[in-house]
Amino acid sequence: MSNEDLEKKYVDVQVKPSSKKGPLVQPSIDGSLLVYVREPAVDGKANMAVRALLAEYFSVPKSKVNIVSGLSTRHKRYQIF
Repeated sequence: MSNEDLEKKYVDVQVKPSSKKGPLVQPSIDGSLLVYVREPAVDGKANMAVRALLAEYFSVPKSKVNIVSGLSTRHKRYQIF
């Protein structure tokens, strides 16, 4: 296993687009994250907002946050490295 593989982290995320609570990241008991964003789920706006918020939450650049699955659903999996 390479050092790069050891540094990768996968995070399950439930997104709440068009939320008045956002921007906010709340950890869940099961280890996933509940992410509230103000942007609507139109033309990828909510996905971009979630990516930026996760980058801030994990203190990494946005380029280190990639969506792995769930591009068009509210339940997503992100890779942080």
